[in-house]
Amino acid sequence: MSGVRIGVDVGGTKIDAVVLDGSGAVLARHRLAVGKGEHGVVATTVEAVESACADAGISVGDAASIGIGIPGSVSSGVVRHAFNLGVTELDLAGALGTRWSVPVYVENDVNAAALGAWHLLGGGHASAAYLNLGTGLAAGIVLDGRVWRGAGGVAGEIGYISVDPHGPIGPDGLPGGLETYASGSGLALQWGRDGETGETVMDRARAGDPEAAVLRDNLMFGLASAVRVLVLSLDPDHIFLGGGLTALGEELTGGARAVIDEWEAASPFLASLRMNERMSIVPADQPVAAMGAAMLEANHG
Repeated sequence: MSGVRIGVDVGGTKIDAVVLDGSGAVLARHRLAVGKGEHGVVATTVEAVESACADAGISVGDAASIGIGIPGSVSSGVVRHAFNLGVTELDLAGALGTRWSVPVYVENDVNAAALGAWHLLGGGHASAAYLNLGTGLAAGIVLDGRVWRGAGGVAGEIGYISVDPHGPIGPDGLPGGLETYASGSGLALQWGRDGETGETVMDRARAGDPEAAVLRDNLMFGLASAVRVLVLSLDPDHIFLGGGLTALGEELTGGARAVIDEWEAASPFLASLRMNERMSIVPADQPVAAMGAAMLEANHG
């Protein structure tokens, strides 16, 4: 079937596969729990793709390409260090390409989501960033319509940027990192109670716990700082927010906007950047990562 593309978002807990027609409309979507380890990831990716194609009434071989977004370091179709999936090294493009004889493109999941957000929600802009606020924190960057990976493939790993030398110590042993402030794992690390998560912290903050309230304020500061870093370093037209923490909705964005308002009141230059206007949450029902993965073929080369 001419122009059909398949996109897959491999997450830490689930796989989301979509089949797109030549215009980019979703013909079918299939989601299931992800398997762990090299074998588990391949097997459940195969199951998700073949189920989505069956729902669309096509065979996998009818597709022009298959794109996969997956956590970890990705180079030439090989995934490395996807620790939350139990993957040390996996030639995912090779394994799937051999099975189906269809071109397979593999990309870091945040980069794939950035491409999907730009296509779906970019409104004709030349550039965008996708800031993922989930278990960790990282950004995917689209400049002039193409994913920007950087010289070593680490563009957008802004979670390692320290914004306070006296801030909380992160898992890397360094203080004040953006990921420590503004991710689920960072909130849980700062909270320090076994078995309690970032969601626990927010619930406690709403209930009036003063320690949790400090961490909630730190989260808003961390998000505002991440937006500031992206605007000052890359100046994208828009910054799309995704990941589990965006379920907080206005509580999250309103808090971050209040921090930015304080900065802008003190600095006419920062005020001129319109940071608050550039920031929005991706709608939860939009499979931007899977759709961005489906568009990887056009973004390579």
